[in-house]
Amino acid sequence: MSRRLTKRYLTPADAYKCPLSAETQAIAEKELRETENSRSQALEALRMWLEQNPKFLSIRLDANFLLRFLRTKKFSVPMAQEAIERYVLLRQSWGIAFNQLDHTLPVISEIIELGYIFASPFKDKLGRRVVIYRPGVFDPYKFTNQDMCRVMGICYETLMEDEETQVRGLVHYADGGGVSFPHLTLFTPREAVRIVKNGERTIPLRHKEIYGANVHPTIKFALDFGMALISEKIRKRVKLYTSIEDVEIDKQLLPQEYGGTMPMKIMIEKWKVEMASKRETLLMNDKMAVRLEMYSEAAREGAVSALRAGGTCAGADSVGDAMRGLTGNFRKLEVD
Repeated sequence: MSRRLTKRYLTPADAYKCPLSAETQAIAEKELRETENSRSQALEALRMWLEQNPKFLSIRLDANFLLRFLRTKKFSVPMAQEAIERYVLLRQSWGIAFNQLDHTLPVISEIIELGYIFASPFKDKLGRRVVIYRPGVFDPYKFTNQDMCRVMGICYETLMEDEETQVRGLVHYADGGGVSFPHLTLFTPREAVRIVKNGERTIPLRHKEIYGANVHPTIKFALDFGMALISEKIRKRVKLYTSIEDVEIDKQLLPQEYGGTMPMKIMIEKWKVEMASKRETLLMNDKMAVRLEMYSEAAREGAVSALRAGGTCAGADSVGDAMRGLTGNFRKLEVD
């Protein structure tokens, strides 16, 4: 039986009906080059590529899934292709850290209850969700780095299912209080580099503003290391403060404990309801797969430089060449 016949589509190629508000559609067109015409052509091109690419064993074809990659890559089909392939390979090859994203698992539930990471139920004046981080509550002696990755994965994957967030992006707020040297030993330097780089390049989210406060001087070297890994574009969006009170963010977006009006416990309960609504979709994502034997060892280990257009497969890639020829100049296809 041919590879194409054995390929599994976890979701169908649905007929897209745009759920975005008129205001959000205007933002998408201005910032992301998204129009009804560019969207339909890009979806068709991506689906054709996924159907004909022998590297994929199982994949989602629904518009919601594909559009998150197109939006983060401003409707460059070749860049979206690379991102999708990188994303599925990363989830599969890094195993437990990016799978079983189930917020009801006891260990995961405990970390969520601590308020390690959760999304505020409120949106800022630009309609963006705010993700709140409290890494100091994560016990590095009790929990593992895999636990940390999975809790963060649940948060991001849940938010990625929302098309308004795909377009408008996220605001991040982190309280560094309680973070100490043992937290830094959860990952090796090599793992840290690959997580940071893949986080920016692979996870299809738009990071618009990043606020950090209460960072202890003893771990400033680690912060400087992390800042050196991210792109200049993202680096310019990072604002660091010594005191929580000085953070220039609308405090009403934050828990009561940080100057807002809603207690953190209630925010977390609301976040649990939102996670529950996406739980089955997140678990279904575990079934996405590529043929690992068609990738180099470096690519399987998460090396960002190993996954470039033209260099993804360990061997010859005639199908990949054909697909790149088909979509390489995609932006020129749009007509008025």
